Amino acid sequence: MSGHSKWATTKHKKAAIDAKRGKLFAKLIKNIEVAARTGGGDPAANPTLYDAIQKAKKSSVPNENIDRAVKRGSGAEGGGADYQSVIYEGYGPGGVAVLVEALTDNRNRASSDIRLALSRNGGSLADPGSVSYMFSRKGVIAVPAAAGLDEDAVLDAVIEADPEEVTVEEGGFEIVTAPENLVATRQALQTAGIDYDSAEVAFVPSVEVELGVEGVKKILRVVDALEDSDDVQNVYTNFTAPDSVIAQAMGD
Repeated sequence: MSGHSKWATTKHKKAAIDAKRGKLFAKLIKNIEVAARTGGGDPAANPTLYDAIQKAKKSSVPNENIDRAVKRGSGAEGGGADYQSVIYEGYGPGGVAVLVEALTDNRNRASSDIRLALSRNGGSLADPGSVSYMFSRKGVIAVPAAAGLDEDAVLDAVIEADPEEVTVEEGGFEIVTAPENLVATRQALQTAGIDYDSAEVAFVPSVEVELGVEGVKKILRVVDALEDSDDVQNVYTNFTAPDSVIAQAMGD
């Protein structure tokens, strides 16, 4: 199994240096609330909620905040908003495809914010279906590097769950699965005693656009502007670039 997901590398690097801690916490809490409302407040019976809680914990969201979000979402406590899941499609500079996942209680505000973020940074909002065909829905698990852990060990741990791809990434490993196999793959890692940073269903590009340093700088400005919206949960693009180019663009 081979390949290299530059989109994931960039996403993880950005997450590691993201100084907007309060905004990140709010998005993780919203995700928990929606998961609890959709599938119930018991993480053992709601894998989506379980993964949302684990992601929040790994980002140091206080347990008290997590518990309140679960209670609001499940109806055990009042005050929850009626969030709707919406996907927006657009183009960034250089023809890069952009998919935006939003959770919002005001569609007009969300679409206005996303349109503005794109247009102010050399991009544009597109009609539904314009770029989504260039992405596939996949389960993605990030496994951090650890002593004695190599690609074969990770593959051996999850092979029964039928992963599509196990790759070596900067700082660890990435496992790509069919969405319906995400939970089984995550559980296989846990059974093997292998820690993971995140396990989520994401949009992975099947068609990529390679960029140079200036192109990466421009698309990262678009991503930053989009992520500044409280309604935006995730931003996916189909750009690719060597690690050295991404590092230079990010000023590493």
